[in-house]
Amino acid sequence: MTSSPQQPRPELSLSASLDEAKVLIVGITAGADSTPELSGDAVLGADVAAEIVARLAAVGAKGKAEELTRIPAPDSLPVSSVLAVGLGKADDVTPEQVRKAAGVASRALSGVESAASTLGAFDLGAAVEGHYLGAYTFTAYKSAKSAPKPGEGPLAKIALLVADADKEAATTLARSAAIAEAVATARDFVNTPPSHLYPAEFAQRAADLGLAAGLAVEVLDEKALEAGGYGGIFGVGKGSSRPPRLVRLSYSGGVGEKAPKVALVGKGVTFDTGGISIKPAAGMENMTSDMGGAAAVVATVVLAAKLRLPIDVIATVPMAENMPSSTAQRPGDVITQYGGTTVEVINTDAEGRLILADAIVRACEDEPDYLIETATLTGAQLVALGNRTPGVMGSEEFRDRLARISQEVGENAWPMPLPAELRKDLDSKVADLANVSNNRFAGMLVAGTYLKEFVADGVQWVHIDIAGPAYNTSGPFGYIGKGGTGVPVRTIISVLEDIAHS
Repeated sequence: MTSSPQQPRPELSLSASLDEAKVLIVGITAGADSTPELSGDAVLGADVAAEIVARLAAVGAKGKAEELTRIPAPDSLPVSSVLAVGLGKADDVTPEQVRKAAGVASRALSGVESAASTLGAFDLGAAVEGHYLGAYTFTAYKSAKSAPKPGEGPLAKIALLVADADKEAATTLARSAAIAEAVATARDFVNTPPSHLYPAEFAQRAADLGLAAGLAVEVLDEKALEAGGYGGIFGVGKGSSRPPRLVRLSYSGGVGEKAPKVALVGKGVTFDTGGISIKPAAGMENMTSDMGGAAAVVATVVLAAKLRLPIDVIATVPMAENMPSSTAQRPGDVITQYGGTTVEVINTDAEGRLILADAIVRACEDEPDYLIETATLTGAQLVALGNRTPGVMGSEEFRDRLARISQEVGENAWPMPLPAELRKDLDSKVADLANVSNNRFAGMLVAGTYLKEFVADGVQWVHIDIAGPAYNTSGPFGYIGKGGTGVPVRTIISVLEDIAHS
């Protein structure tokens, strides 16, 4: 086993002064006369704010969304410079725009030890999340030759400027920092290379996190999976020399028999070659992200415990490596999913739904009220919705509820249908089901239709396809860097909070 890499995390605090800051971050909006307008007057004072605005206007700052302008600080301030970040028109500022602006500012201040920010004047929670996630870096596998030198690392300390650091502000800071930390944990998992994060190692790290948070932990190895009838997980994993696992993490925060119970399931394919139905070589290295759903679920159940939500949450997380070998499952093989459904494996690259089906059946044995499952499942998700918009399917009322909440927190899941006519395309000539349909249309919806077959009656469930949103292969934007994004941690925890308090 390898040790879990410890990555630098920013230190966030509330402050009414600039005493320890090297740089002041201010949020500016676009004024009606094309001049910037400054937030944070209550902390900075009207005279200082006016001087900063005048200097920004002199160098052409407009306050456009995510526009960065850095100027020397007024002599009256104990900082060397001011970094202004645009928020767009004042009437259009949303929490997500604050989150993006904070992220852009944190990324721009790499190499700066400490900064103070006025962005909390718009939305404190969003500013905390944006600053924290914008400062995220992953350098665990860089040697001294290429690792950041002293003074070149990420922004280390961020003080959110508030006129009065009352109990409500402190609570907001603590909650938002915990959420951002969970997102960063999911990112760490996704960014860890498959050479170092294989099923047994992933299971151990998840178990360690669970135990540290006071969760009940159960781990099934390959022998237990085969003996227990988990044909999907065992079948996908048997082509690899690094055998599969199933991890169960249970948080009991509910009070009384009527406390809501939520099941979480996440796809944990630590690397996906496609198996015998092998993928093209180009871009295959990005399949290190094929456990993004599992990473999000593990991070979220631990977060639920840290936030002490008054509900019960049980995460069931299948982990496997999909490799081609003499022991790998073949196209045309028939497996038996946990619970007894037989499946003809037509395409071994449609492996995620096989391990998820086992986990869904097992999760439903706990008789949950709700089941949230997420996976980097289909390339069809990117075709339909692009690389930043998750598709969500499932029970219509719960699907729409989750999509609405996801859009509110900036992860922007979009509701998709599960047309009844797609089911017949999964009929098999030799088994109960085939794992893919016989045409190339509606691939995301077909996968959701397959998973629906394994959800117990009466359970409100959703499937979130994050094939694109879980991993950013392009340049940084907002509070998202290259690599793992941590989607959909913020969506799931917000849904859990909504369930807990409804």
